[in-house]
Amino acid sequence: QVQLVESGGGLVQPGGSLRLSCAASGSITGMYSMGWYRQAPGKQRELVALLLSGGRTNYADSVKGRFTISRDNAKNTVYLQMNSLKPEDTAVYSCNARGWAGDSWGRGTQVTVSP
Repeated sequence: QVQLVESGGGLVQPGGSLRLSCAASGSITGMYSMGWYRQAPGKQRELVALLLSGGRTNYADSVKGRFTISRDNAKNTVYLQMNSLKPEDTAVYSCNARGWAGDSWGRGTQVTVSP
């Protein structure tokens, strides 16, 4: 397992952009997947974007075409580029790493989309 630390959240107006970063304490190259999840107040946590070890990506329907997940193995970091943000994107965004030892989670970073 690795320690994960998210950053890059904040307050942004509708239509704006943010880039979230997830820095891992160790190598992420052997991970089965790296993903971003979010949880809004009163709602269950949901998958936003998933990056599989082979490079394939999956996105929630609500973010397709707006969000992009990527990784920099040299920096042990995963990113989530979020464009055309909407108020309904407001949530705590958490990073997940899934490997042979199980799941690792970061503490999350708050994203608020509001005029």
